[in-house]
Amino acid sequence: DRLHRQLTRGKISARDRISLLLDPGSFVETDALASGRSANPGAAPAGDGVVAGRGTVGRRTVFVYSQDFTVFGGSLGEMHARKICKVMDAAMNVGAPIIGLNDSGGARIQEGVDSLGGYADVFQRNVDASGYIPQLSGIMGPCAGGAVYSPAMTDFTYMVDSTSCLFVTGPDVVRTVTDEIVTQEELGGSSVHASVSGVSHGSFPTDLACLRSLRDLLSYLPDNAFADPPSRPVTDDPSRPCPALNMLVPDDPVAPYDMTHVVHALLDHGAYHEISPRHAPNITVGFGRLAGRTVGVLGNNPTALAGCLDIDASVKAARFVRTCSALGVPLLTLVDVPGFLPGVDQEHGGIIRHGAKLLFAYAEADVPKVTVVTRKAYGGAYDVMSSKHLRGDVNYAWPGAEIAVMGAKGAVEIIYKGKDIKRNTEEYKRRFSNPLVAAQRGFIDDIIDPDTTRARICADFEVLRNKKVSQDGKDTPTFPCDDTKAAAAASLQSRQESGENASHK
Repeated sequence: DRLHRQLTRGKISARDRISLLLDPGSFVETDALASGRSANPGAAPAGDGVVAGRGTVGRRTVFVYSQDFTVFGGSLGEMHARKICKVMDAAMNVGAPIIGLNDSGGARIQEGVDSLGGYADVFQRNVDASGYIPQLSGIMGPCAGGAVYSPAMTDFTYMVDSTSCLFVTGPDVVRTVTDEIVTQEELGGSSVHASVSGVSHGSFPTDLACLRSLRDLLSYLPDNAFADPPSRPVTDDPSRPCPALNMLVPDDPVAPYDMTHVVHALLDHGAYHEISPRHAPNITVGFGRLAGRTVGVLGNNPTALAGCLDIDASVKAARFVRTCSALGVPLLTLVDVPGFLPGVDQEHGGIIRHGAKLLFAYAEADVPKVTVVTRKAYGGAYDVMSSKHLRGDVNYAWPGAEIAVMGAKGAVEIIYKGKDIKRNTEEYKRRFSNPLVAAQRGFIDDIIDPDTTRARICADFEVLRNKKVSQDGKDTPTFPCDDTKAAAAASLQSRQESGENASHK
């Protein structure tokens, strides 16, 4: 009856989710007979509400667990947590990704502190694994209380429309404490987290669509931080010209255009796995391939807020940059940014602090970094968006790009007090706004035609494959960012030291 109710809501069973996620016939289950403590031996269900083990995705080893809402509402008890911890430990031991399919009502009340301790054990492993192996989460049903924190600490979290939700306290508690009446979907549904909070990196109409997207996302990620990102045979000519880019950017500096069109034109076969497309749409981030090799892509998108950097965009981009840096994925940055978004709400919300996260993330990233200014790069946002000053490896500009402290109109009003605006605007553009000045200073490596961009960046990333940055003697930075790269660095150092000790033995 419980399984039937799940199916009538459009949900798939815990085992079927694993079967659809993994390559056919590859799943090897762990602890299928494990059960919780019970006063009556044999009364507790085998498996304790979670299916766990290993298998393959695209013939690559992964570890997976899938919570079963039909057993105690998917709640986490002692043995339930031990099974999850066991596959997470195994994933870290062999350097393979871990995927969690979450469908849980939270802590198992009847097991008390054992359940709470189980959650803490899982959280510790999320931190230990961060930056070492990819951690992916699929939210396949309701997740409440302690169940929400593990997905929040993983690298990427996907949700299913209508059936999944994430919240620390449910609608009943909210109504009791704050007198607010709200539904589960309004409080923590996929739409809320995919567009407003940014907790979810994508939402999908069905379980199957979510699982397929998890498989696709994994195809771009390395097995671990010591492995190269996966590559595919080159079936799209790296030197392919992109003539559409010559006419894509409007002549009007304030007219919008969709930066994702530039991304699709540059990447192999136009394939782009976008992350958080509905949250902070003024910046696009995601994965693609150039000459068969994975790259992380970031680009200011003028279709929203003119491409300005605001709080949400800064946090979204900073987390993506640091994730790519931790996993060794090269970065391609496409710049069309008029600056940071002005306003009282932004200042009071901490745009200084959050904007600094993106600045710090780019400066700290030691992976290959290639940057293209497509139209404008103004003020501090020019510095932040992977400029040459932040150790960008290769920096280009298209011929119509403007690189300056601010736009010509505003600058002329300040410098010339509004006098002879037309003549002074043209003079300002000639002296300050064109990319030639930046190129003369060495801040731009070359001014290139848009249709040659793919050929140039493919060649650059090929050269940069063997990039090495010495960090000898450098401590882990302490700047607080919205992920756990500091813990990742400590974890990597610990594993390196363990490997050295083992070799000495």
